[in-house]
Amino acid sequence: MQLFKHSEDRWPVTFTVVLTALDLTVYFWLNNPWVLVGYWLLMINPKGVLCAWNHHHQHVPTFRSTALNRALELCYALHTGMTTNSWVLHHVLGHHMNFLDQSKDESRWRHADGKAMGMIGYTLSVALTAYPRAYQVGKRHPRHQRGFLVYTLLTFALVAALIYARPLQGLLLFALPMVTSLLYTSWVTYDHHAGLDTDDQFQASYNNLNSWFNRLTGNLGYHTAHHHKQNVHWSRLPEVHARIADRVPAHLYRKSTFDALLPDPVGVAPRGVVGARSDEAQPQG
Repeated sequence: MQLFKHSEDRWPVTFTVVLTALDLTVYFWLNNPWVLVGYWLLMINPKGVLCAWNHHHQHVPTFRSTALNRALELCYALHTGMTTNSWVLHHVLGHHMNFLDQSKDESRWRHADGKAMGMIGYTLSVALTAYPRAYQVGKRHPRHQRGFLVYTLLTFALVAALIYARPLQGLLLFALPMVTSLLYTSWVTYDHHAGLDTDDQFQASYNNLNSWFNRLTGNLGYHTAHHHKQNVHWSRLPEVHARIADRVPAHLYRKSTFDALLPDPVGVAPRGVVGARSDEAQPQG
């Protein structure tokens, strides 16, 4: 029986499982507090990248087996701070339904008085309200809410047990990374929509076509396409973008720190995939 719904998910799952095994190895074998602090700092970016893959998984579950999906979600939760169904409720059934309405958006970038938030204010607001807003959305989706509550409690109980058994290791390898990854996620999503006050879905998201960025994040830079077809697997987003690229204004293509640190060797031009990268314009797998 084929385990994966999409074969492209094999690599992110492998990375997630290996990183989980590494964390557990460090938990049981390392005692030096300075080495543990260094490991936590070193893993902030890799675990931040995993936040994108957790996001993709909660849009389109990775495995055909529910049990395997729950096991993967536990791994993701320990790295990203977001448990089973948390992003399903907050993001899939919340933000994606409301991102054009700042009075309702679960990841809103406007204050109640209408003023735009700064990046720090947005980061703290989204991180601190992530679980309460997921719970509120869950009132309209009780089946998802039950899963969210059960597996959140199980995850937190596991983390508490890990802290109880080895306090320093539990805090630096699991509890603190869950907090920093949630903050990291909130921080990097500020540039997805902030400042775009419109009711046109094709003008409501910024895009980043840097190939390195999209390899690391599962094509999350094709953000207009992602909102246009949120149930499409991440590997198909370049194909979706190719179909709608002429409806996305040029000013909604942005560069990021990836362009400074990892320049795109292909040099994808604004307006996207069409005529620029034939490998991305085709369905993958």
